[in-house]
Amino acid sequence: MRVTAAPLLQVTDVTVRFGGITALEKVSFAMASGTIVGLIGPNGAGKTTLFNCLSRLYTFSEGEILFESAPLTRTPAHGIAALGIGRTFQNVALFHTMTVRQNIMVGGHPRTHTGFLSNALRLPRVAREEHELSTDADRIIDLLKLGPVAGQRVMDLPFGTRKRVELGRALACHPKLLLLDEPASGLNHEEVDSLIQVLLHIREKLSLTILLVEHHMNMVMRVSDQVVALDFGRKIADGTPGEVQRNADVIRAYLGGDA
Repeated sequence: MRVTAAPLLQVTDVTVRFGGITALEKVSFAMASGTIVGLIGPNGAGKTTLFNCLSRLYTFSEGEILFESAPLTRTPAHGIAALGIGRTFQNVALFHTMTVRQNIMVGGHPRTHTGFLSNALRLPRVAREEHELSTDADRIIDLLKLGPVAGQRVMDLPFGTRKRVELGRALACHPKLLLLDEPASGLNHEEVDSLIQVLLHIREKLSLTILLVEHHMNMVMRVSDQVVALDFGRKIADGTPGEVQRNADVIRAYLGGDA
């Protein structure tokens, strides 16, 4: 008998309401481990709302989200990174006066266990953890080819490089699921092509599962194993990139009318 592994992420009938406005209505989909899933839809479709539910920034009214077969609602927002879910944001949110290396090290702190008193007293285990964070940051810097700028302040770097630093910071918490919110926003064609190669590379090297919100359709279709399309808070398609591209509801959502 063939046994099918449970999905890493299972979203079932998730509904989010803000007063009289329904931002998500009974949205369901599943993600298998090691896949890249593109989440697409016009502005206002509910993509960021869903991301905020996965980050526990929003509370959904109905439905269920399972991560590794356990309800996500059992974990508070501050515990999501330690649970194994990392995230980047539409607007780059780095510590601009800190170096690239320092920013990436900050991302690893959810994995540490020493508290305020241990750090104040500089107990030996604090030094061990800092050494582990430093070593891990070097590994990520090498993985993302950030070595030449590792010691530079983030504020002195071009926008495309800052985006890569934010990705490195998200990787520092050793996520099992990586949520990328419009990583190609503001990038030129060359930078988008480079980002595509980076995502495929880190998926292979780190066995990552990636959920990607992106308006850059060429990128989504090139990197995704599965694409989920939303419109006005409802799921209108779920399948391979080719299937979703040909879906009549998706074409109407983007082009309007009977196109």
